Amino acid sequence: MSGKFEEKIKKYRTAPFDARFPNTNQTRNCYQNYLDYHRCNKVLSAKKQKTTPCEWYRRVYKSLCPIAWVQKWDDQRQSGTFAGRI
Repeated sequence: MSGKFEEKIKKYRTAPFDARFPNTNQTRNCYQNYLDYHRCNKVLSAKKQKTTPCEWYRRVYKSLCPIAWVQKWDDQRQSGTFAGRI
């Protein structure tokens, strides 16, 4: 399975369609993938497993989210004021 997943990541170009977010405005999709990436990292790191599957979420939020938002959220996470539940 790991090989197939890594192949999929290599072929990745931009965020695929997500049925949870059918509208043109992709703000919620961006935010949800940011949360999913950090949740995935947290869980897999706690289990001492590779975090390679989390890369999918990172690539999606990096392609959807404005850089300023990501920087702001990262700063908020570091200072402990981030509103999302990770």
